[in-house]
Amino acid sequence: MKAIVYTQHGLPAENPNSLYDAELPKPEPGPRDLLVRIRAIAVNPVDTKVRKGSPTDGPRVLGWDAVGTVEAVGHDVALYKPGDDVFYAGSIARPGAYAEYGLVDERIAGRKPVSLTDAHAAALPLTSLTAWELLFDRLGVAEGGGEGEALLIIGAAGGVGSILTQLARRLTRLRVIATASRPETQAWARELGAHDVIDHSRPLLDGLQDIGVSQVRYVASLTQTDKHFAQIVEALAPQGRFGIIDDPATLDAMPLKRKAISLHWELMFTRSLFETPDMVRQHEILDRIADLVDAGTLRTTVGEHFGRITAENLRRAHALIESGRARGKIVLEGF
Repeated sequence: MKAIVYTQHGLPAENPNSLYDAELPKPEPGPRDLLVRIRAIAVNPVDTKVRKGSPTDGPRVLGWDAVGTVEAVGHDVALYKPGDDVFYAGSIARPGAYAEYGLVDERIAGRKPVSLTDAHAAALPLTSLTAWELLFDRLGVAEGGGEGEALLIIGAAGGVGSILTQLARRLTRLRVIATASRPETQAWARELGAHDVIDHSRPLLDGLQDIGVSQVRYVASLTQTDKHFAQIVEALAPQGRFGIIDDPATLDAMPLKRKAISLHWELMFTRSLFETPDMVRQHEILDRIADLVDAGTLRTTVGEHFGRITAENLRRAHALIESGRARGKIVLEGF
């Protein structure tokens, strides 16, 4: 099968050897696996982080957002049959989706939203799972809850932020305060439902003061947590909840103690990495996301369509993500 791989980590995205075309054997499904013929993918920051920082003994396939059709199933599969259209983020411990075929455990796949094209559906799985788990599982907000409280989303115009903003606005009663630094990303956050947008290139406390907010109950920090940490601690109300998804070089939690602030780290790969007893919850979340999309409650978060799934186009996508100027999700479609 066709695949795009890397073998040497740490190369700049523009280097032709950072990602290149290869032929690999078509995989065989295990007991609970779906063999999916992949039609569209999305590119995430985790793809670039693995390419740059993870050595590999052989050709490694990246990519953890895919849409396709189930071609074959393992003998213990109960949720799907050949011919079903699915979308999924997969497991970081397994080969990814930059390939014509992929394997995914049925417990972490969902039905593709029928109202979306393949490319628009591919933008959703990883960010939807991350945003859902962060808001409802980690920060502990209840659906329909949050009346009178505020959620500050730092980096709201990125992939996760674009979904988190919608979930918080549509499924809770929280006041959603987004941060974005450019006019186009600020407009995007408002379009997705943020009640207020402040500029994170300025001190966060100044931005909150400008909109009449002294403290917030919840903070979801999606990027540059180390840069904003002191301001986050100041902005959080006593007994507030602080959730993060990025990778600060260090994080000293001691300043959280005085206010009894709880710290919550979200990684949507945890359930599949450890095959937790509630692993099937990701299947349930993705099906719920598909229902919300088909009902018109949520919208896809495609920022740019980069064309067909080729090494050249993937290198361009990685370069844009590494520039920090991507808005929404980058998708590719077809081999």
